[in-house]
Amino acid sequence: MEENTSVRVLCTKLLLPHKNESGLQWLIGSPFFPPLTIISTVRCIHTLSPSDAPDLLKESEDLRALLLKGFDVIGAIVIGKSDSESKVREAIDAARRLRKLLSNGGGDLENKEMIGAYVDLNSKTDIRFFMSKSASSTSIEPVNSVVYEEKPEKFVWETGCLLRCEVPIRFPVYFPVNSPIDAEKIYWRATEAVAAKLKDPQVVYMVETIRKTSAEGPKPLILCGAELDFQTDVSNIKLLGKDAQGSDPKCIPCAHFCLKSKPDSQKFSAENADTIQVSVLLNNSEKSLKSIAPVAEYVPALEEARLLAVSFKLEVLCYAAKDIPVMYAVSKLIIPGLVDQLNSMKNLILPNLLTEHPQLRPYHFNPPGVLHPITVVYELNYGETEMKQVEIRKSLHLRLGLPFDRPLLRIANVLDLSTTNVSGRSDSIRKGSTFLKDVHIGIPSSGVPGCSMSLVQGSYEYYHYLQDGFNDSGWGCAYRSLQTIISWFRLQHYTSIDVPSHREIQQSLVEIGDKDPSFIGSREWIGAIELSFVLDKLLGVSCKVMNFRSGAEVPEKCRELALHFENQGTPIMIGGGVLAYTLLGVDYNEASGDCAFLILDPHYTGNDDLKKIVNGGWCGWKKAVDSKGKSFFLHDKFYNLLLPQRPNMV
Repeated sequence: MEENTSVRVLCTKLLLPHKNESGLQWLIGSPFFPPLTIISTVRCIHTLSPSDAPDLLKESEDLRALLLKGFDVIGAIVIGKSDSESKVREAIDAARRLRKLLSNGGGDLENKEMIGAYVDLNSKTDIRFFMSKSASSTSIEPVNSVVYEEKPEKFVWETGCLLRCEVPIRFPVYFPVNSPIDAEKIYWRATEAVAAKLKDPQVVYMVETIRKTSAEGPKPLILCGAELDFQTDVSNIKLLGKDAQGSDPKCIPCAHFCLKSKPDSQKFSAENADTIQVSVLLNNSEKSLKSIAPVAEYVPALEEARLLAVSFKLEVLCYAAKDIPVMYAVSKLIIPGLVDQLNSMKNLILPNLLTEHPQLRPYHFNPPGVLHPITVVYELNYGETEMKQVEIRKSLHLRLGLPFDRPLLRIANVLDLSTTNVSGRSDSIRKGSTFLKDVHIGIPSSGVPGCSMSLVQGSYEYYHYLQDGFNDSGWGCAYRSLQTIISWFRLQHYTSIDVPSHREIQQSLVEIGDKDPSFIGSREWIGAIELSFVLDKLLGVSCKVMNFRSGAEVPEKCRELALHFENQGTPIMIGGGVLAYTLLGVDYNEASGDCAFLILDPHYTGNDDLKKIVNGGWCGWKKAVDSKGKSFFLHDKFYNLLLPQRPNMV
C-alpha cells in the first residue's frame, strides 16, 4: 500500500446501523473527485433469501433511478459483529458487480479501486477502511489514513455544477386487437427506438445557463449529435481550465456557463449550485441532396388494430466537474441519464400497459444530511397520503437514513432550480411571503462558556405585533407566537394551510367548544392550553405542556428543553402571566448548569428591519442569570411552556 493512500470522507457522518441490525451500505463517490472520496452512503434494502446476500438486480434498478449521473458506487460498508475482513471482501466484490450493472457493462471497471469498510455493532464508532486495487486482487489492504472534510458542501459545489434536461415524449403504439400480447413487444421496440434517437447524429443539444447576473451572460452553445463522443470513458476525459475558451465544443468547459463570482453570503448547496440547462432539439426537416416533393406513405393494417398513446415526461439532473468539456457532459451524463430514466419509466408502465395509464413524473430532492440531490419517480395517480405512496417514501427514507417523522420527500420539498435567487437573499419574498425568516441566524453567541447549543430545526417566519395592519398590541403576543409555530409546520411541509389570523384562531376555539361565540373578534388573551387546542384542530399536532410555579424552575429543565430541540426541533411557546414569547433554542453547560435561552419576542412593533430587530434584542440570547444578577424568567411568575411534537409521517 502506498504511504499517501487515504480515504476522504465528505458526508458529515456515515449511516449508523438501523435498530442495531447487521447490514450493508453502498459507498457513493464521483469520477470527478479524487479516488477513494466518499460523498454519501445508501442502505442496501433488497436481499436474497436465505443467504441475505444483496439482490444486485433490484438494487441496480433502484439506484439507477435514484443517483444522478456523475455519482457512482465506489464501495460498500459492512455492519456486523464478527469475521469482518471476509465480509468486507464479499461486500467490495458485490459493490464492483453493482457498479458494472449501473454502468450497463461499459467502462473499464475491472481496474478501478474500490473501498470496503467495517463497522462493529458493539462500538458503532470504530470504522475500519480497506481498499481493493482491482477485480483481480486476491486480497484487500487496510487504509490507515482517513480524512474527514471540514467543509464538504464547499468541496462539492466549488468543484462541480448541475446540468438539467427536460424532454417530453409522446408516441403511438398500434397493436392488433386480437393479439394484445403483441402490444408489449411493440411498446418495447418503440421505446428502444426513442432511446436510440437521443444519440442520432441529427439531434441537436442546446446548452445555456439558467442563472444570469446580467443580460450579457454566455451565449447558448449548439451541439450536434454527430459531434458527440460516446466512446471515451469519463475517467479518461481531459479536464480543461475554468477559463478555457474557443469555438471548438471540445474546448469549452462547463465553467463557461457558471457564475464567475457569487455573493459571500450565499451558502454552498445544491439549491445555490451553478446550473446549466440542456435542451433537446430534433431536426425533422433535414436538407436533402436533391429536390423532391413531400411523400405520404399509406400502409393499411392487415387486421383490426388499437391505438395506444404513450407519454413520458423526462427530467434528468446530472453532476459534472466544472472543468469537464460541455460536449462530454452531454454525451456521458445527460444522454445516458435520459436513456436510463426512459427505461425505468418503461418498466414501471409495462405490467399495466393496457389497463392503466400511470402518470409518472420525476422529482429532484436534496434532503438534509445528503450532500447531493437525488431523483425519485412518483406516480401521480396516487395521492401523497395514499398508502402506496407512503410505502414508497418509507422505503426511500430507510435507504437514505432519513427520519420517519419528517416529510422530506414530498412534492412540496422538491428542489427548485429554475428560480433560485442568485443574490443570496432569502427566498421568502419569491414564494409570496413578506415575513422575515430565520431571524436568529447570524446573531451573536450567548457568551455562556462551555455550552452546547440546541436550536430549532428548519425555517420559520417571525410574527409580531402590528403586522398586516392589525393592532394587537398589548394582547396578541400568544397569537403571534402561535402564528410563528404554524409557519414552521408550513415551511417544513407538514401542512399546506395558510397561517391563521387572530379571528381564525378564535373561530377554531369556538368551533371546538372551548370558547363562547362572543370570543370571536374580542381582545382576550390566550395561553398554552388554547394554543395546543388550535394546533390539534388545524394541524393534528399534539403538544406537551410544562408547568412551572416559578421562573426559577425553568433553567432546571434546560437539559429537557435541549433534548426537545434535538429530537423534535419545533419552536416552543413560553407563557408567563399576560406575556408570551417564542423559544428557538437553548445553550446549556451540563457540567455547570449554566444556560441561556434564544428568545424571539413577538412584542416588537416596528417594521421588518432585521438589523433593528437583532440590535434591539427582539431576537437574541437571554441568560438564566445575567452579569447584573437579573433573570429573564421572573421568580414570582407562573410559566407554561408549550412543546409541539412532530407528526409521525413521511
